[in-house]
Formats: sequence, C-alpha cells, structure tokens
Amino acid sequence: MFTGIIESLGTLEALEWEGTNVHLTLSCDFTSELKVDQSLAHDGVCLTVIALEGNRYTVTAIDETMKRTNLGERVVGDRVNLERCTRVGDRLDGHIVQGHVDTTAVFERVEPQDGSWKLYFQHAVGREFVTVEKGSITVNGVSLTVVDSAPDGFSIAVIPYTWEHTNLGKLKPGQRVNIEFDVVGKYVARMLGERVG
Repeated sequence: MFTGIIESLGTLEALEWEGTNVHLTLSCDFTSELKVDQSLAHDGVCLTVIALEGNRYTVTAIDETMKRTNLGERVVGDRVNLERCTRVGDRLDGHIVQGHVDTTAVFERVEPQDGSWKLYFQHAVGREFVTVEKGSITVNGVSLTVVDSAPDGFSIAVIPYTWEHTNLGKLKPGQRVNIEFDVVGKYVARMLGERVG
C-alpha cells in the first residue's frame, strides 16, 4: 500500500526487453536503502525490485502492466515519481493508494492560478472510472484532490512544492499519465453497477 506522497524523483537509466517483459533500471537518492523483493511505486505503478548494483536498481514490468500504463512510452533520461510502500504505524498523509493503475489519461492543458496550477485531464468513460469533486485521485503516483469532475475527465490543482518535486510540472499537452481512481469509489461504483445491471 502507498499514500501518493512522492519521496523522490528517479532517473530512468536503461530499458531492456525480454519477451513481453521490460526490465527498467533507475537511479535515485535512496537506492542504498532498497532491498531485493521490495515494492516501489513508479509513477504510481507498483513494481518489485529484482536487482541492485551501485546507485542503480532494476524492476520488471509485465505485458499487462505495459498495456495499462504509460511505462511503454518512457525513454532513458525520463524522471519518474517514486514512493516506497507505507510502513505500518506511519501517518497516512495522502490517501490509500494500491499502486494498481486503472487506466491512463491524456494531459490536456495547464492554467496558472497565481501561485498554483490547474491541470486538466481526459480519460475513457467507464463504470469504475469515477471521480468526485473534492475526492481523491492519483496521477502518476501523486495523491491529489479533484477540482472539477466529469464522466470523461477531471482537473486538479497543484501547489508549488508538488510542481517542483514531482514530474507533473514537466507534462506536455497530449502526454499520457497513469491514473488510479479512489479505491473506495471504485468498490462503491462496482457494487452499485451490480445492483442496477
């Protein structure tokens, strides 16, 4: 489990394809604290550390992960939002995040807000793709609050700290981001859908 509070930005150092799997090698400022078998969220995607060497570590993404996320669009040198899993007893500063990306959304535009930024995203319409104004959403692993909500999109507001310490400030229009909808909302939507249909 994660909270959506980004610890650090990692740098993608290498990509190696093995069949439909992709091994991603990254560096970050806490590599020395990692261990093999540890879960780590990469732009919101929970992946397992499989190897450590110097200041680099490697994780593997399977075909399903590559299809459901934006990892297939990553290139060497990209900056990736990183979060280690939550320790039992720690404060839950963001919201409950599973690290299981539901879909991707397309970044449409940013509007400066005199000290913050409002970002707009569009996604496919789906019964479980539900946002609620003032509800939680995870964008590239970052726990955020929904400002505007529609069946096919939403907006978020980003404060300067998040803008500077995550990769959200570097998004370009048309770029895809990983989305994990609020886990409670997903289960409520599923239960209501089963009752209705």
